[in-house]
Amino acid sequence: MADEHPAILLKKKRKRLITEGLKTNCAELIRLLSDMLDAYFCEVYEKSIVGPTMRIERNPYALVALGGYGRREECVQSDVDLLFLFDRNVPENGEALIREIIYPLWDIGVTVGHATRSIDESLELAATDLDTFTAMLDSRLICGMSPLFSTFMERFRREVILPNQDRWIETIVKSCRERRSRFGDSAYLLEPNIKEGVGSLRDYHTFRWMAMILSEVRDIRDLEYYGYVSSREYGRLIDALNWLWIVRNHLHDIAGRKCDRLYFEYQPRVARRLGFIEGKNGQPVEQMLSKVHSAMEWLNQLVQIGIREIDANRSSSRNPRSVTKTTSSDIYADRGTLHFSTSEAIVRHPVLLIRIFEESAKQGLPLCIDARRLVQEFLYLVNEAFLRMPGALKAFESILMASRVEVNVLEEMASSGMLERLIPEFTSIRDRIQYDRYHLFSVDAHSLKTVQAIKSFGAEQTKEWCSLCAELYRDISSHRKWLLWAALLHDIGKGVQSDNHSRKGAEIARSILNRLGYRKRDIDTVAFLIEHHLLLIKTATRRDINDEEVAITCGRTVNNVERLKMLYLLTVADSMSTGPKAWNEWTAALLRDLFFKVLNIVERKELAGYQVVRDMARKKAQLFDAAAGRIDRNELERIYGWMSPRYLLYAEIPQILEHVDLYRGLESRPFIWRIQTDVDTSTRTVTICARDRPGLFSKIAGVLTLNGMNILNAQVFTWRNNTALDIFHVSPPVDAYFEGERWMRAERNLEAALKEQLDLPAAIAEKMASYGSLPPPGDRRPPRVKVDNTESSFFTIIEVFSDDFPGLLFWVTDAIFRLRLDIWLAKISTKVDQILDVFYVRDFDGQKADAPEQVEEIQKTILDTLDCIMKKGGKS
Repeated sequence: MADEHPAILLKKKRKRLITEGLKTNCAELIRLLSDMLDAYFCEVYEKSIVGPTMRIERNPYALVALGGYGRREECVQSDVDLLFLFDRNVPENGEALIREIIYPLWDIGVTVGHATRSIDESLELAATDLDTFTAMLDSRLICGMSPLFSTFMERFRREVILPNQDRWIETIVKSCRERRSRFGDSAYLLEPNIKEGVGSLRDYHTFRWMAMILSEVRDIRDLEYYGYVSSREYGRLIDALNWLWIVRNHLHDIAGRKCDRLYFEYQPRVARRLGFIEGKNGQPVEQMLSKVHSAMEWLNQLVQIGIREIDANRSSSRNPRSVTKTTSSDIYADRGTLHFSTSEAIVRHPVLLIRIFEESAKQGLPLCIDARRLVQEFLYLVNEAFLRMPGALKAFESILMASRVEVNVLEEMASSGMLERLIPEFTSIRDRIQYDRYHLFSVDAHSLKTVQAIKSFGAEQTKEWCSLCAELYRDISSHRKWLLWAALLHDIGKGVQSDNHSRKGAEIARSILNRLGYRKRDIDTVAFLIEHHLLLIKTATRRDINDEEVAITCGRTVNNVERLKMLYLLTVADSMSTGPKAWNEWTAALLRDLFFKVLNIVERKELAGYQVVRDMARKKAQLFDAAAGRIDRNELERIYGWMSPRYLLYAEIPQILEHVDLYRGLESRPFIWRIQTDVDTSTRTVTICARDRPGLFSKIAGVLTLNGMNILNAQVFTWRNNTALDIFHVSPPVDAYFEGERWMRAERNLEAALKEQLDLPAAIAEKMASYGSLPPPGDRRPPRVKVDNTESSFFTIIEVFSDDFPGLLFWVTDAIFRLRLDIWLAKISTKVDQILDVFYVRDFDGQKADAPEQVEEIQKTILDTLDCIMKKGGKS
């Protein structure tokens, strides 16, 4: 039997190595894979048939590794980049050599990119093309004539790098900023890009390339030798890189291709492979993402500080020193950064460790890298008694309330470890991830962004997008400190296991502020804001804010105008800092309306009902004026008498007139609808006027789902003459070109469903089966159903929490119909991959479903329905 080709042997060895390396989470796998490729190239080079015919003594050549392979960072599905480097011209039989070496690798599925160039050609291209330049920086000799490679590298440094150091640094920094902007902040994104995003492996490469341009850096260890990182930073760098390489290798293996984005579908599988199990630190995915976030955030800080420091050093070589005094004789500013005078000064006056951050907040200047390292070196001096030292607490308050935004000093304190030393409880939320694809940031980053959001309310531009926030922020000038403390600590309770993180967070905050010696009344204010920081947003999005009981209940809870204003600002900042899915015009309008209703009760001690009477009288007069000449007054009076107070409070005058037109056109038809496009959001508003009947809402929801319209929100109104007015906000069909035809088909479907001529459950089940989009059972969160009979005197409130999937709203509302319950109000809320749907219901006799057996039956029926659908993947 003939000997197997080296490529076939490589394939077998590589497969064994990858299997074993992934099983043991071997951080050295990337280097072992690189070494295995080196061995292959060396063997085929030695056994080459073409090689000896090329007269290497006349035209020396070498095989050179480039890019990631050159750095010995060969991941499971990484490309292999090669340069066939010749001394002079590329010989005619160079192509034959490439076929001999490269083609067998292609045959076994290894992606190889190669170039064949002379030294002069390589240098000429590297001098003008950034990608070629950086690939050359990482070049490494595999086999061939080593003197040739040495000559090439010497000329590359002498002719390409050294004459243009500043230009290359500027080009690389510019490219880095463009990449980071393009890929987004991967340290925080829900699906981080391990290779290209902010804090990714590419940030490390950028830092390394700059060091290679300025110094004789060839290996990662050289970064410490030349002083680009300290010994401690080097250890942290290695740990962060090893972790990201391990994650990337598993990601490549699971995807079966070069995939560098940690997609949702892969996250649970990667977490399981890495051995994470559910525990006090959260779900396996949360723990895995937390570690990814920690590594990427550290690399993010490294490249930012590195760029800043390199820029400062380049500037110092051209410009004389310009030392500026600060409020402390032991801290000075020089060339745009802050410095300690000596390390001995810190030992004598530990409070300097926080004073330098206070100076950073005042002047908008960052700490230089040496000052940052000194802070970390002397963190042991920051103990429980530190903030009780003269001036320490005042300095922290100054930082907390600083209005300058050039440097986010709290983030700088967090990344250096200073914030956790000052407030040890902050450690529990450090890099903590909430795996709901809704919270965009880790808990600690979100908390700091909430503080920044509140400070932004004092900026002039806030008046343009939120004049109410600007006005309220001005009104609470004497209470801002407590609002900012609440913002900093509002999610501190998420760091410990608790059924109510808000209540737990208030307890922890009390402990922290008591330790710092604040007055009880001020501590009470902060604790109140933390405990109730979700009150307004939950009420606005989950409850009928036009119900007088809702506003009264909120008013009784807050019972103080200043606290209400602070709570509103905290709610806005919290929502804005959670992510774009948590804050939009719809949410803002609901929250603002609720705020004014509660303010009216708290400020004037006036029941909402009095204002409702006035509003409705004013609205009636405006309606009749607007309808004059269009609708007979007697007819409008009759129709107006059928409208419910809640409908009249919700609908604007133009809407009411549109709805009246719809009603007048209904006549004997089962329904009539109008579809309108929102030009700002590209969504569709579907207004349906129909004869009310049990199950109407479910049938409408089912038909919209059947035709590919994702329901974003819904409002249900019933007039006293048994007319239903349902308003759905939906996403448009995917095939926008045929949208008109899709709406016509949906109209026919609804007519058939109302006549019982369309089996909606069967049609939707078939549709769901074609999606194949339900997550695997192990990756789902169990649905929850809450039934509340205390918050409304007239309705039973049903809350459904579940992972989202096509048809979900139909199945839930169909279950409610089968329970013989009428839906009077629905609030549909989709948070990326989860839904929180709230239904105000009464039974067919108009009564609340408040008997214990009814409550139990509601929960069981809805949960059983969802469980059945999920198990069968929609095939019921």
